[in-house]
Amino acid sequence: MKKTGKSYMLDTNIIIDLFSNDLEILEKLSNTNLVIPSVVIGELFFGAYLSKQPELRINQIEEFILGCEVFSIDQATSKLYGKIKTQLKNDGTPIPENDVWIAALARQHNFILATRDKHFDKPKGIKVEFW
Repeated sequence: MKKTGKSYMLDTNIIIDLFSNDLEILEKLSNTNLVIPSVVIGELFFGAYLSKQPELRINQIEEFILGCEVFSIDQATSKLYGKIKTQLKNDGTPIPENDVWIAALARQHNFILATRDKHFDKPKGIKVEFW
């Protein structure tokens, strides 16, 4: 069901804190459309498999995904990835590899990226809100 508010692309740390019932995030996400990069889902499952309660965490992720729109990498994303990665290298401001993919998806689809990672201020051309 599509909500009427803004659409936010969620970074992994926002979802993890949401799972921990972070009230600030719960409030910000009320009446918003939740968008998740497929890369973030992979990071969440990685954390789930490492956790002390993998089944519980996997179920939590799978339930959460049902209420979100998932965006996957395609050729256009890959082209933006190359452009962003080049810009970061030339600027001497590398960021984690998966975050370059997340930035590329956010830029491609013109979403606001909700994150707590300050290094997302490095890629040019993406809209970011630091929560």
